[in-house]
Amino acid sequence: MIDTPYYLIDKAKLLRNMEKIAYVREKSGAKALLALKCFATWCVFDFMRDYMDGTTSSSLNEVRLGHERFGKETHAYSVAYADYEIDDVISHADKIIFNSISQLERFADKSSGIVRGLRLNPMVSSSSFDLADPARPFSRLGEWDVDKIEKVMDRISGFMIHNNCENADFALFDRMLGDIETKFGALLHRAEWVSLGGGIHFTGDDYPLDLFADRLKAFAEKYGVQVYLEPGEASITRSTTLETTVLDTLFNGKNLAIVDASIEAHMLDLLIYRETAKVTPNEGPHSYMICGKSCLAGDIFGEFNFPAELKTGDRVSIQDAAGYTMVKKNWFNGVKMPAIAVKEVDGTVRVVREFSYQDYEQSLS
Repeated sequence: MIDTPYYLIDKAKLLRNMEKIAYVREKSGAKALLALKCFATWCVFDFMRDYMDGTTSSSLNEVRLGHERFGKETHAYSVAYADYEIDDVISHADKIIFNSISQLERFADKSSGIVRGLRLNPMVSSSSFDLADPARPFSRLGEWDVDKIEKVMDRISGFMIHNNCENADFALFDRMLGDIETKFGALLHRAEWVSLGGGIHFTGDDYPLDLFADRLKAFAEKYGVQVYLEPGEASITRSTTLETTVLDTLFNGKNLAIVDASIEAHMLDLLIYRETAKVTPNEGPHSYMICGKSCLAGDIFGEFNFPAELKTGDRVSIQDAAGYTMVKKNWFNGVKMPAIAVKEVDGTVRVVREFSYQDYEQSLS
C-alpha cells in the first residue's frame, strides 16, 4: 500500500484517450500538441509521445519542459514575453506565437529566424465561466481587427485561435469554426498553419469523431493549411485519481469525513470554479460530505454516497484528477504534497515522485 495522498495515473485509461487522438490525427491530417498548462507530468511523456506531435506552452518554463522532456514539435505561446526571457523561449521552440501585434513588432528582430504566428480572438467562445472565457468583454487574449492583422502578414505564417472551453458539443464547435471562417477567411487563405487550440472534448464518450475529423480535414483543404489541435483535458480525461485516506469522521448536521488531501492545495480548480469532485460509484445509503484537511472552511470535495459507513483509515478515490491539478498543486498550510504514481498497462503500480519537508522548505525563502 502506498501512503496517501497520491495522484495515480492509469496508463490503460490514458491509452483510450491517446488512441482517439491518434484516430483523429490519421483521419483528418491534423496534428495534436499536448497543452502543458493543463498537464505537464513528464513521467508519462514517453508513453504519450507515440500518439501526439509535440507540445504547446504558455511560459518559458513550459516551452523548455516540452522541448527537453517531450521533444517533437514545440510551440511557444505567452500572453506576454519579457525582454529577459525571449532568447531562451526562441532557443527551445519550433514556432513562437505572439498574443499581440505589439509583441510581434517588439521582438520582430529576435524572432526573425523562427516560424512565427499570431493569436486571433474571434470574440465568441463556448465558455460558461466568465473567468475562463477568452472572448469575454475587453479580453487581452489575441487580436481581432482584420485590417491591423493584414498589415503584419509578412511577418507571420500562421494563427492560433483558442475559443473552445470544455466543449463536448460538436455542433457548437462547427458553428464557431464557421464564425471564424466568416470573420477571418481572407487571412486564413494566406496562412500556412492554423492551431484551433484546446478545450474540445473530443475524447469524451459518444463524441462524433468521424464528423469532427471530416470537418478538420475540410477546413485544412479549403484554406490550404496544416491544422493543429492543442488537447489538454482531452488528452488525460478520466486517466487519473487522487487517492486519499479518511482521517476523521464527525456529525454536524451532516455526516462529515475529513481526508488527508485538500482542494485548495491539490485540486485547485474545484475551488476556483466552485465545482464538486467526482467519486465513483457514488451510490449507497450512507451520505458523507468529504472535507479536506486544510484550515480553509470551504475545503470541501463534495457530498457523496457510500455503501457502508466511513471510518478512519478508509480510502476515498477522487476521480478525474489529472487536468489542472498537478500543475497547480501548492503548499498551502504546508499540507503534505501528494506523491505521483503510475499504474502500468499490466496493472503494476510504481511511485515516480514523492515530496518531502525539504521540498516545502526550499519552495520558500
